[in-house]
Amino acid sequence: MKQLSSKSPIDVIKDVFSSRNILTIAITTSMITLCDMGWRPFWALYLNEVLGASVWAISFLSMLSQSERLLFQLPGGVLADRFGRRKIIVYGTALRIFTPMLFLWAKDWVTVIPALVLNGVTSIYMPAFNAIIADSLPDDERGAGYGAYRMITSTPQIFSPVVGGFLFERMGPAQGFRLFMYLSIIVNAIVTYARHRIITETLFDEEEMKKKARTRPPIKEQVKDTMTLGRTVWTMVLVAVISAFAARMVYDLVALYARDVIGLSYAQLGIVTTVGGIITTVLAMPGGMLSDRIGRKPVISLSRVLTPISMFGVTLSQNFYHYLVSYGTNALSEALGGGGRMGSAGGPAWQALVADLVPKEKRATVMGTIGTITGTIAAPASLAGSWLWNNLGPVWPFRASALAGLVAVSIFWVGVKEPPRRHYVEIIDQEESQEK
Repeated sequence: MKQLSSKSPIDVIKDVFSSRNILTIAITTSMITLCDMGWRPFWALYLNEVLGASVWAISFLSMLSQSERLLFQLPGGVLADRFGRRKIIVYGTALRIFTPMLFLWAKDWVTVIPALVLNGVTSIYMPAFNAIIADSLPDDERGAGYGAYRMITSTPQIFSPVVGGFLFERMGPAQGFRLFMYLSIIVNAIVTYARHRIITETLFDEEEMKKKARTRPPIKEQVKDTMTLGRTVWTMVLVAVISAFAARMVYDLVALYARDVIGLSYAQLGIVTTVGGIITTVLAMPGGMLSDRIGRKPVISLSRVLTPISMFGVTLSQNFYHYLVSYGTNALSEALGGGGRMGSAGGPAWQALVADLVPKEKRATVMGTIGTITGTIAAPASLAGSWLWNNLGPVWPFRASALAGLVAVSIFWVGVKEPPRRHYVEIIDQEESQEK
C-alpha cells in the first residue's frame, strides 16, 4: 500500500498552493465569500423585514434557491467532462455578475425569484470547480489539500459576518443589503477576469482537446455510463440526499429562530457566524490531514454525528452563549467532513472520498449527478420545515432535521466501505462488473 503523506502542515500548504489553478481558485473564491458572508447570514431577516416574506414564503424561496443551485450541476458536470473544466468555470462565473443586479431590482419577495433562478444557473460550474481541484491534488494528500483550500476560502467568514451585522444594524437591512450587492458586482467582474486569464485546463491539453472533440461519445451514453457506478458511490448519494433534506428543513429558519425565539440582534448573529468561521478556518486543514492518515470514513461519520447534536442544541438554547455553543458545534462538523447546516456534500474528507472513488474523466459528471439528484429529491424540505414551524412550533423543524441526520450517518457507517487508498478505482470497477 502506498505510504500516506507525513509532511508538515506548512509543507502541505506549499505543495497545494504551488498549483496555479488551486491558488487562483482559492483567492477568487475568498473574494466572493468576503462579500457573500456580509449579507448571507441575514438573508432570511432581510426577506422578512424588508420584502415582507412570511415563514412559508421564505421556505419557498429557500426551496427554489437550493433546488435551482443543484439541478444545474448534472449538465454542468457533463459539459465539464466533455469540453473541459476551464470554459465552464469562466462562463459560470461571468453569470454571477448579473445576479446582484436582479437582487437590487427586486421590490418584494416575489420579484426575488428571477435572481434566485439566475443564481441557480451560475452553479453550473460547481462540478468543474470541484473536479479541477481534485485533478490538481496528489491522491495521498487529497484530504489535506481540500482542507488547506477550505481553510483559505473560509478565512473571510472570520471578518465579513461581524462587519455585515454591524452595517445591517447601523444602516438598516435595506441599505446594508444594497451596499453588499454593489460590492458583489465589482468583485464578480474582477474574479471572472482573473479566472479567464490564469486558470488552465487539467482534463486534457489543447491538442488533445481538439482530438477529443472528434471522439466524444453522445451525451446520453456519457450520462448512462455514469449511472453504472458502484454501490459505494450510490450509498453516498443516498446519504447526501437525506442529509440535504435534513439541512434544508432549517437552512433559512435558523436566523429567524435566533431572532424571534432566542432574541438575538443582527450584531450578535454576526458575532456567532464569525466565531463559526474561525472554527471552520482553523480546523479544516487538520480535518483533511486526519482523513489522509486514519481514513475518510471515521472523519465523515464524526462530522455527521455532530450536525444533529448542533440541531438539538439550537432547540435548547436560551441565550446568546447557548446559541454560540450550538453554532460552534455545527462549524466543527462543517470543518471536519462536510456535515453542517450548509448542505449535504462537502468538506475536505467527503470531497476527498468522492475524488478517490471516481476516475478523473468522470469526476465532474459524478459530482454533478450527486448535486442534481440531491437537489431534486430534497427540494420540498424547506416547505416541510415551514409546515412544522407553523403547525407544531419553531423547535420541530430542528428536531426533525436532527433525526434525519442521524439516519443518514447510520446509513453511511453501514453502507460505505472505504478500501485501501491505491485500490479505490479497482474496487469500483469490480462493483460495476458484478452489477452488470
